[in-house]
Amino acid sequence: MAMSRRTYFILFLAGLILPFTLSLFQPIPGYLDSDYYYAGGIQLATGKGFTEPYLWNYLDDPQSLPHPSHNYWMPLASIVAALAMWLTGQITYAIARIPFILIAACIPPLTAALAYRFSGRRDLAITSALLAIFSVYHAPFVGVSDNFSLFMLLGGLYFLATSSLLTNPLLSRNWFFLGILASLMTLSRSDGLLWLGLTFLLSILLFTPYSQPITRRLLLIARNLIFTVLGFLLIMGPWYARNLHVYGSIMAPGGSRALWLDTYDQTFAYPASQLTVQSFLALGWKEILSDRLWALGNNLESGFAAHGAIILFPFIVIGIIKYWKDERVKLGAIAWLILFAVMTVIFPFAGARGAFFHAGASLQPLWWTLAPLGLEAAVSSARKREWFSDRAQVLFRSVLVLIVIILTGYVVWFRIFNLGWGEGEPFYPKVEQMLVQDGARQNDVVIVRNPVGYYIASGRSAIVVPYGDEQTILALSKQFGARYLILESKAVLAQNKELYDQPGGHEHFNYLGDIDGAHIYEIIP
Repeated sequence: MAMSRRTYFILFLAGLILPFTLSLFQPIPGYLDSDYYYAGGIQLATGKGFTEPYLWNYLDDPQSLPHPSHNYWMPLASIVAALAMWLTGQITYAIARIPFILIAACIPPLTAALAYRFSGRRDLAITSALLAIFSVYHAPFVGVSDNFSLFMLLGGLYFLATSSLLTNPLLSRNWFFLGILASLMTLSRSDGLLWLGLTFLLSILLFTPYSQPITRRLLLIARNLIFTVLGFLLIMGPWYARNLHVYGSIMAPGGSRALWLDTYDQTFAYPASQLTVQSFLALGWKEILSDRLWALGNNLESGFAAHGAIILFPFIVIGIIKYWKDERVKLGAIAWLILFAVMTVIFPFAGARGAFFHAGASLQPLWWTLAPLGLEAAVSSARKREWFSDRAQVLFRSVLVLIVIILTGYVVWFRIFNLGWGEGEPFYPKVEQMLVQDGARQNDVVIVRNPVGYYIASGRSAIVVPYGDEQTILALSKQFGARYLILESKAVLAQNKELYDQPGGHEHFNYLGDIDGAHIYEIIP
């Protein structure tokens, strides 16, 4: 039975229910990434452009506030949030997240369309859509102002466009469209650039066995690449021009310094110029290898639990093996392996702390497509047995979906209700009230663990607590005009432990009080 528009619409409505319901319990962005994209959207919607009155790292050696924005994280999620606020004229998180909820609702019908392209079976397509609705580890995040739903949408569209190329690889507009998708993924996340390279690889895979002379095949590959690059530059060209104007290079500076980290906390090193090749090599190969083995374990766990939703993982692997000759599956597997290698070897700390989880979201529609197919293959031998029937086959799929629903419920409960939704934002208004009572001026800057969240909660410029000692904090205070320091109990670095444990009696830090375990100081130059 074919998939009808009515079925797709029902899947869209079904996909809308969970992220909308969860949004009722997520009144704030909830964590730094989501804070950043929402705050960037506020800047755009209020006419302040790509600037930011806060700093969450010092990797590009910022000199003052406001500062050029999106030099580490890319701007697409902020643009999407800004568009909603600009259209409605309301600068609120409830409005900013509406597009993300709607995009999340598009993922199940999109996954069903991709699954139907693989199997031509309506029942398997609907199963894949249900897996997309109950996305386990992704469920708390697909409706917030982050890249998860965007990357899923763009990844699903990429594989759908690839499906069209399998039947007609000579269609130039499809290659142009893949270039646009690759550019949107790059505008969403810097690792989205991988998809431009994968499009080049796809052209080679499709035309290598093509029944034409080699010169003809090379010309076709070159033509496809030209259309792809044109599509890519249509979106990314203006952003690269902006970077060239602001930074003097098409790529924003600072991100390369993340190559030389010894710990994740060094992401907040000040000055960042201390992160060099020499400082990295001085760690010794034993330490360097140990860091990457740590990242290897974390990323394997993320691949199994987050990308594979635990129960789906073996069936995804079986599906990959069964459909390995399919270019879409080859691309997906190669993309995952490249991301895994980059996030383990090159950027181990960012990768293990969430970047690999984020980047893999683009592949989820493919994994949700392959999981039911892998289950079919796993039980295919049982079809020959007398006890096995079509009804039993449906039962297997139903049990699989039921387990995924239960896992999703547990993850949602644990992440939103057990851990709590927020990283300081709930009590930052109380802190701001204390500062105002202390006589804080409008232009006084705060040093805090989540500066973007503090800005959203208070409207006050803020910069991140640096990886360094009290002298580092004083240097920051001098450069950026920071008058207050907030040390939160769950994020005290070793260099500041004495200041937190013994808040009184420090020459340059006047202790003002405690709010919910956060110690608040006025910085005395």
